[in-house]
Amino acid sequence: MNDKKIRVLVVDDSALMRKMIPQILTMDPNIEIVGTAMDGIFALKKIAELKPDLITLDVDMPRMDGLTALPHFVKEYNIPVLLISSLTEKGAATTLRGLELGAVDFVTKPREAISVHIMDIANEILQKIRAIAKASTSKLKRVNDERPQPKIKKTLPLSNKADKVVAIGISTGGPNALSFILPQIPKDFLAGIVIVQHMPEGFTELFAARLNQLCQIEVKEAKE
Repeated sequence: MNDKKIRVLVVDDSALMRKMIPQILTMDPNIEIVGTAMDGIFALKKIAELKPDLITLDVDMPRMDGLTALPHFVKEYNIPVLLISSLTEKGAATTLRGLELGAVDFVTKPREAISVHIMDIANEILQKIRAIAKASTSKLKRVNDERPQPKIKKTLPLSNKADKVVAIGISTGGPNALSFILPQIPKDFLAGIVIVQHMPEGFTELFAARLNQLCQIEVKEAKE
């Protein structure tokens, strides 16, 4: 995907979003909009013909919604997916489920009138599409892929309290990477862990709770 234009298929049931997202993508000459689809069924019919490198995917759609279509895109066609989700508690939970199913990353729609504020997220959409396209397949391994489990050495008990801190900065694909790495850390890991992950308000609390269920160590959202 690095030596040619990034071929993008836009999947959204909103006619407005099917118009606005391509307008954003045309701001980058290295991105080509190969088509649009109003739901997952139409998208699956178009993939073989259009051969997109990447799909932007709305979550809430009729007939076949984003979560139903997502495993087909990822497992059958190995196409990276960028979710376009609503900035609500329900939208956050659905988006995190989408990441579990294999989406690489997500962008949240503006709270205000989309027709007026859609350009507020233009840079984020473009940056994430470029990052996803630039990354190799090996860097975008999904959590549900079959792969050898890493061997994490047990830390030696130097004291009863952690005297070290591990800082982790995460960018595109970060939620999936964290969901894979953190559960491998043993309960007696003798260092504090601080994670910086760019997420909208409301998403971080749910994401931390999800990680806490997966991990041996305690995971919680940082408070002021």
